[in-house]
Amino acid sequence: MKFAMIKNKGAAVVTEAGYALLSDLGFSGTLENLITSGGGVAGDIKAELSAFSNYTSLNPGELDAPLKSPGKIVAVGLNYIDHASESKMELPKQPLVFTKFNSSITGPYDPVVYPASLTGEVDYEVELAVVIGKKAKNVSKADALNYVFGYTVINDVSARDIQFADGQWVRGKSLDTFCPMGPYLITKDEIGDPQNLKLSCTVNGVVLQDATTADMIFGVADLISILSRSFTFEPGDIISTGTPSGVGFARKPPVYLRDNDVMITEVEKIGKLINKVKAI
Repeated sequence: MKFAMIKNKGAAVVTEAGYALLSDLGFSGTLENLITSGGGVAGDIKAELSAFSNYTSLNPGELDAPLKSPGKIVAVGLNYIDHASESKMELPKQPLVFTKFNSSITGPYDPVVYPASLTGEVDYEVELAVVIGKKAKNVSKADALNYVFGYTVINDVSARDIQFADGQWVRGKSLDTFCPMGPYLITKDEIGDPQNLKLSCTVNGVVLQDATTADMIFGVADLISILSRSFTFEPGDIISTGTPSGVGFARKPPVYLRDNDVMITEVEKIGKLINKVKAI
């Protein structure tokens, strides 16, 4: 199923006919509430949907980030070989993990705003994001995908000057609006193999990233298994799985985002984020 958050209205399921609010299908709450309620609730919604006919036409501008308050966003750095190479960094022997604060989350069509007095090196990163569906600790790789609820898209917007000056990455990747997410949360059954998805980023119509999740160093199952040995994943947690090559800071000359630039970040089978950049 394709879930979404509709601004000022609530959680919804989206079909070719339009969207149906979950409150009209017998469920009241956010998508976080849906995930933590367990898989049976999603099944009940699917059953209710089979008899539903009063759909509302979807205006993409109504879409909000599907998850606004995840328990944690676990972000992974240098998880594509070519990206590690262009960054002139060694290939990680274990996943390189950082986080993005929830206050950085913004909608799939909302502006990305940066304070020009604070940073002048804002960069884009298209990423497949994994949403955990049930508590996971010490999970085997073979069983790992059974803990996935679904997938969405994240643009891991980054202030490179802050990131590299700090020596750790959290502040430079957690500025307000630096985590566009969406446009939908797609259940895992509709995605199939998460290591067989195309992903891309364009800025002002120019393709700057174009790759496939097959190029990950640590695939989705690897990440869940390895990281669950160190900490517990809870339902609704997000893993942002890393970005491929083509990022702005590694280009010669570097390509940084400027006021009025438009980013389109897309992952196959999920959808695209369209975010205009605004300098303040």
